Amino acid sequence: MALTQFDLPYAEGMHWLQQVKHLAWPMLLESGRVQTPHTQAKNGVDEETSLGARFDIVVAAPVAKIIHRQPITEVHANQVVKQTEQDPFQVIQQWLSPHVVERVTDIPFAGGALGYFAYDLGRSIEILPALAAADMPLPDMLVGIYDWAIIVDHHLGNSKLVSHCRFIDQQALTTLHQQLLQVPIERQITYQTPAFKVTGEIEPNMDQAAYAQAFQQVKDYISAGDCYQINLAQRFAVSVAGDASQAYDHFRQLSRAPFMAYLQVEDNAGAPLTVLSMSPERFLQVIDRKVETRPIKGTRPRHADATADAQAAEELVHSIKDRAENLMIVDLLRNDIGKVCEVGSVKVDALFKLQRFTNVHHLVSIVRGLLAPKFHALDLLRGCFPGGSITGAPKLRAMEIIEALEPHRRGIYCGSIGYIGFDGSMDTNIAIRTAVICNDRMTFFAGGGVVADSDCAKEYQETFDKASQFFKLVAHFKTKN
Repeated sequence: MALTQFDLPYAEGMHWLQQVKHLAWPMLLESGRVQTPHTQAKNGVDEETSLGARFDIVVAAPVAKIIHRQPITEVHANQVVKQTEQDPFQVIQQWLSPHVVERVTDIPFAGGALGYFAYDLGRSIEILPALAAADMPLPDMLVGIYDWAIIVDHHLGNSKLVSHCRFIDQQALTTLHQQLLQVPIERQITYQTPAFKVTGEIEPNMDQAAYAQAFQQVKDYISAGDCYQINLAQRFAVSVAGDASQAYDHFRQLSRAPFMAYLQVEDNAGAPLTVLSMSPERFLQVIDRKVETRPIKGTRPRHADATADAQAAEELVHSIKDRAENLMIVDLLRNDIGKVCEVGSVKVDALFKLQRFTNVHHLVSIVRGLLAPKFHALDLLRGCFPGGSITGAPKLRAMEIIEALEPHRRGIYCGSIGYIGFDGSMDTNIAIRTAVICNDRMTFFAGGGVVADSDCAKEYQETFDKASQFFKLVAHFKTKN
């Protein structure tokens, strides 16, 4: 099935998002690029734009909407709603199969599945207790099947409308192309919708004393031999109103990250739902059966003073504790991807690489493998879900402990956002540094791995360091309005 391509003027994905935002379920996956193509920094240090820094992907008007709340998956297509208790990953795969198209060079996504897989989708894979409050009405999985996409290539400096026309006809695609050409490219996006504003104060779901109590319980579990590491997180919530895309537009200027996303959808109850993500972490990528995951463990805050900043980075690089945490997760992921990769193909290509982001330093490792021919990218995603870097080790016990200690369900946080194409390619993030806006309330989480020798005060502060860009975002719109 040949790929149809229409040329568009070169513009950022944010521009094209505004042109299709009136359509159903508009989504933007954006790379955290700088003005020039990335080159590796000295001493092997990767800057934040080294991953996913080439393409922006814009989609809208899916031919099918797949919404899962355990145990029911709803499929909205052709003005008909069907319900099934089939495995939700299999439901997606049925829409992508059986006619896998050939991958086209320089086109990361030309149609397929795109959306989010919430952390709580893990309940459809493993048996977990139900203890934490589920006060946000979020589906466990929300994925659109898209037949066209706008691809912005920041290396080649072009934009294209692409489709394999599996579900829509050539004339409909031509009409869309003509409509997109009619809108002039503007340097600054103007909004006709109500201004985004913050209408309340940020409220955490754990004060320092509550966090310390949960932290000590984690230490007790570790001492008892239940686990080696637990990712303990707290949630922040604040009342908001107005056009959330304005918040995302400001957020992306505050903080660039390799895996940025904006999703504007409604669930099967009709509630508007917006997701803003600035994730630094790749979960799983598949290109021509080549698998890659880049787990992050180890964090230090950035400093305005260059000397202090360099000292923080140096301390992180040589931290035995942080390297041990990272290695635990690398081992977990090697095991997870090994379930569906060819025997002997799984390799650790990098350990403990320092990567700099706007507000923090991180240690990043790279694990690669080769997907076995009998498996699909969705088998890989299901087999590794949720990511070990944001649960702990061993994974299932860690998830049970998280459910017992964290006051609220995580929802999308620590799940994944990304795509699986008709060509079998996949790229997904770990949905950290991610906010959800629903019913005029914005929530976001921040957490970190706790091990036997972790310090409570430092771990508690780390949650604030990781959430610092959200605090700046809230302060901006609080002051502005």
